[in-house]
Parts: sequence; structure tokens; C-alpha cells
Amino acid sequence: MKRWLALKRYLDDGSIPIDNNWVENQIRPWALGRKNWLFAGSLRSGQRAANVMTLIQSAKMNGLDPHRYLKAVLGRLPTARHSDLDGLLPHNWSSQV
Repeated sequence: MKRWLALKRYLDDGSIPIDNNWVENQIRPWALGRKNWLFAGSLRSGQRAANVMTLIQSAKMNGLDPHRYLKAVLGRLPTARHSDLDGLLPHNWSSQV
């Protein structure tokens, strides 16, 4: 009965998956490395590491090779205008110069 609302939502919309296995499989490598990142040095270091990991995973989810994506973005970043930064995000990425 605790999950009745969620079950009803699932039954009303056939496009909703019954489980979240895909998401769990995507985050598993990060969860396994959690102890390694426990001592990132400082709070800001941990936040930076989380930002980089998010970019890597977002690149993968958008069908990009993370190494090539980061190499290209880091090459463009020093000369990018503030208004162009959204174009450097993985979901907006265009490898054209």
C-alpha cells in the first residue's frame, strides 16, 4: 500500500520503466569508488571531482568518447566567451570548430 501511488502512475503511463536498473548500472562504477574519493583533500576538491565525473558520465550518456570530448573542450575553454559555454556541455556538444 505504501507504493500504491507509484504503481498507479506506472500503470497509467506505459512508457515508465518498472525498474531503475539502467540508472543503477550507470552509477555503479562511481558507487564502487566512493571510498577512494572519501578523502579528496577538501570540500572544494570533492566538488571539483564530482563536476568532472558528471561531465564524463554525461558525455557517455550522449554517445561521446569522454577522453576526446574533454580534450576538445579543455582546448576550447581558454578562448571561449561566457555566452558560448552552454555549447560546450555534452548535450549541446558539436565537434565542429
